[in-house]
Amino acid sequence: MFKNLVPGAVGIKANFDQALDLAKRFGFGGTDVPVAEIANIIEKQGVQAARDKFANAGLKVGGFGCPVEFRQDEAKWKQGLEALPRLAKAAQAVGCTRCATWIMPAHDQRPFQEHFDLHVTRLRPVAQTLNDHGIGFGLEFVGPKTSRVGKKYEFIWNMAGMLELNKAIGTPNMGLLLDIWHWYTSYGTVADIKKLTARQVVYVHVNDAPKGKAVDEQIDNQRCLPCETGVIDSKSFMQALKAIGYDGPLTAEPFRKDLATLPADEAARLVADSMNKLWQCL
Repeated sequence: MFKNLVPGAVGIKANFDQALDLAKRFGFGGTDVPVAEIANIIEKQGVQAARDKFANAGLKVGGFGCPVEFRQDEAKWKQGLEALPRLAKAAQAVGCTRCATWIMPAHDQRPFQEHFDLHVTRLRPVAQTLNDHGIGFGLEFVGPKTSRVGKKYEFIWNMAGMLELNKAIGTPNMGLLLDIWHWYTSYGTVADIKKLTARQVVYVHVNDAPKGKAVDEQIDNQRCLPCETGVIDSKSFMQALKAIGYDGPLTAEPFRKDLATLPADEAARLVADSMNKLWQCL
């Protein structure tokens, strides 16, 4: 496992070169891949120039977010599918083997099975293209009950449900984006994690939950830095990942609005400090 800095996930505005610099200076092991930018670098300067971005900073390659918009209309989805091979090839060229996205836990128009079938239809060709380029595809379940309340149709919101969607999509590269917050708010257990293989965990998000709220009262965009409050059992989570042999990136995603108001260096230092505390759980 390695500490992975994604500036946008912690409210820091930074381009790719700035992200590399921040990650290097504050002791992170890697950063994510801006696949469109990497593809442009490869086409203009060659593969080695793209690889050197990470090598010169002494950083590992994290992952990238799924660039195909599958939640909107069919035309948008097809447009994304057409562009995906170029981006997947670029990711593969720099050694990136991890792509992930999130799945909303409810819908107002489509009942469960119709919504499930649509996800299989739209995500299977994405998964196939990624698999052709040696890239795992992780799907994130969104756990909080507050994210489902008020919606007409409940959808997948826990690990078991997402593994069923993985199975239905059917490609060998399917897995999870495992977020400690959603694990906690979906009443996940250490045993759930230990049933997984390292391959099934494609990417990991880490954070903590605010004090004073029951699990079912937690709100998705109100989180804390890793190990900030101790509400979530970070130690058990980390040790379970270690036990299954997960060796990929851990990215902080705290949704703390105040971080966006700080200078980039100060925000990066706070995130680094929190990740160092998290590493003490191992």
